[in-house]
Amino acid sequence: MYSLEHINYLKKKRRRKLLIIFFQILILLSIILVWELLAKYEIINPFISSSPSRILTTIINLYKTHNIFNHIWTTIYETIISFGLGTIIGLLIATILWWNNFIYKVIDPYLTIINSLPKVAIGPIIIIYFGANIKSIIIMALLISVIVTIITVYNGFIETDQNKINLLKSFKATKYQIFKMVIIPSSYPTIISSLKINISMTLIGLLPPVGEKIFFNKCYSRY
Repeated sequence: MYSLEHINYLKKKRRRKLLIIFFQILILLSIILVWELLAKYEIINPFISSSPSRILTTIINLYKTHNIFNHIWTTIYETIISFGLGTIIGLLIATILWWNNFIYKVIDPYLTIINSLPKVAIGPIIIIYFGANIKSIIIMALLISVIVTIITVYNGFIETDQNKINLLKSFKATKYQIFKMVIIPSSYPTIISSLKINISMTLIGLLPPVGEKIFFNKCYSRY
């Protein structure tokens, strides 16, 4: 049996949660409404920015022509592959760098350089080399997500409490045991945060090649 104070606390917490959801939805609807009005009165260029009504019309047309689910599945498929590969490769390389500090010292400048490159800008080059297909889309997504995963996870590994590591070393623990019992458990929040970043980076990586693929196909169709 809950006390009256606890019941009031739960009600207050529930009201706060509903209020947060209400304002989140209100902000989203406001953005959509302002976007629609700006496009309708051509305050912004509707050809470039489109509008919610046009997007809705396109979705309806795709549904009527039975193409929408094909496009959704293709995007999900590319996202899953890119996200999975990016996460696995990133975690593996971050582990290697933590395991061997010499390797990290050698490639650290190159990681910094690659991370600072405008990867979206090299989309056309990737399409030229690998073709306007799913391979170029996945490679683009990997270029963006892998480096971020490596840097984020590695920083999580090296920020583990050194006292815990020294304690295991005093008991003659192997490096594998230290990694398994201290590094990984201590880095769970960092790894989860990396996964959240990775999925957004993957989606960013998927979008430019898709647009460039359409552009190249239109250009080639003229000849």
